[in-house]
Amino acid sequence: MSQHSWGDRLRAAVAARGRLCVGIDPHPSLLRAWGLPETAGGVETFAEICVEAFVGDVALVKPQVAFFEAYGAAGYAVLERTISVVRAAGTLVVADAKRGDIGSTMAAYSQAWLGPGSPLSSDAVTVSPYLGFGALEPAVTLATEGGRGLFVLARTSNPEGGVLQGARIPDAVSADQTVSVAQSIVDAATAQNRDGRDTVGLVIGATRGHGLDLSEFSGPILAPGLGAQGATVADLAEIFADSRELLLPNTSRDVLRHGPSVAALRGAAERVRDEVESGLA
Repeated sequence: MSQHSWGDRLRAAVAARGRLCVGIDPHPSLLRAWGLPETAGGVETFAEICVEAFVGDVALVKPQVAFFEAYGAAGYAVLERTISVVRAAGTLVVADAKRGDIGSTMAAYSQAWLGPGSPLSSDAVTVSPYLGFGALEPAVTLATEGGRGLFVLARTSNPEGGVLQGARIPDAVSADQTVSVAQSIVDAATAQNRDGRDTVGLVIGATRGHGLDLSEFSGPILAPGLGAQGATVADLAEIFADSRELLLPNTSRDVLRHGPSVAALRGAAERVRDEVESGLA
């Protein structure tokens, strides 16, 4: 088992560089805005600029896997190189892959994104619990052993998620009571983290009141929605009033729109990082 838990590693990174997580999202519209071709080569240039701008200034970067995957094997090769370079420089990488399956298939996904010998090996990965939280066990085990983390989708920032995530189901503890699906995920993550390693984090959108009881949850929370999706630092402070220590606001387009200038990207990331730290102090 790794000497340092994911919680330990994350706290050290946040103490050194703040809570902000910046996306590396080579969306076609951003490639065009940066004057880059919509090819794997354009994605590589985009990623290289992001790496130069963000590494050393923010605690975490989050490549959106879909924008690399769109270019097939060549796109994945770019993603592999990006992950390797960023991690070698000491910045934490959260692969936004949203994987979720059962049995040996989930084990294979886990090995791909968290296994120490994988070319896609990242510090953490986003996962979906909607085949049952227990189906994530291979990922939980591998992450725990390697001092890596998971971010489990609980209450996402998209409005369409509310119908499913807000649906009421029997409470696992009190069968005569009900909880929302999202709350059941929070409760399962809380139980999993009782070993003190904080391996299991949550994805909870910053764009609306989540309606969740987080009083027992002390792990990390990845909070998408800051900036282009409308959430502000003041919203973060209000929505996550009691969950600030490992709250990791995520911004992508609001910073990436300043590219392709490395200096402008770095300056934008630093401004948002400092606003977050001031607002959540």
